[in-house]
Amino acid sequence: MFYEPGKTEHNLPHDPFKACVVPRPIGWISTKNGKGQANLAPYSQFNNLTFDPPYVMFSSNQTVNGTRKDTVINAEETGHFVWNLATWDLREAVNITAEQVPYGVDEFTRAGVTKEPARTMDVPMVSESPVKFECEYHSTVRLPGNPPMGTVDVVIGRVVAVHIRDEVLTDGLLDVAKTQPIARCGYYQYTVVRETFEMVIPGMSEDVLYGLEGSARKNADVHSGAAGGRANAANASAASAASANALESAEST
Repeated sequence: MFYEPGKTEHNLPHDPFKACVVPRPIGWISTKNGKGQANLAPYSQFNNLTFDPPYVMFSSNQTVNGTRKDTVINAEETGHFVWNLATWDLREAVNITAEQVPYGVDEFTRAGVTKEPARTMDVPMVSESPVKFECEYHSTVRLPGNPPMGTVDVVIGRVVAVHIRDEVLTDGLLDVAKTQPIARCGYYQYTVVRETFEMVIPGMSEDVLYGLEGSARKNADVHSGAAGGRANAANASAASAASANALESAEST
């Protein structure tokens, strides 16, 4: 089949677009408004952007009333938000917090999850979640769309603190068999990640592999080595030029 969104019909009982982009990590985002009221909501359009320094993004479509979501308003107002890993054990709580409720309603209480204070900002985290990112708000990219819900706010934040429970680590690696993250698929479907497989790109240099691994420390080492190499090359070039000038001066006398 073939169709052009907004131009031709797909002739299916349900729109296939989101079902094509799967699985999508869930941005279970907690915030606090200017009055100190907590908010917790999941967003299926979430991902990391880069790793050194680490940035993440989530995108939030407008409500059916054409208004912006509480999470976006709070992040912009306070400058902070927290990402909490959505897991299999927390799936019902995640679903409850997806319900649209009046502004200022505490979704932590409604979903029956425990508030845990963040360390670097005044935003509650989901204590039961095994992985959390404390994020400083960076910017919002607003993409216009068709009313009422098509317009979307893409919120970008810098990760300034990371929480990982020791019990979900195996041999120093984050173990998805232990965290069992859930992700969105199409329609009303979800999936859970319990298995992984590993592939290393053949023929890649170690420098590139460090980037794929997302190692900020190794990235810094590569940069230092490259900078040192450039400095040594510059020094060698300067020394060569000085030697040539000295030789030319000696020959002229």
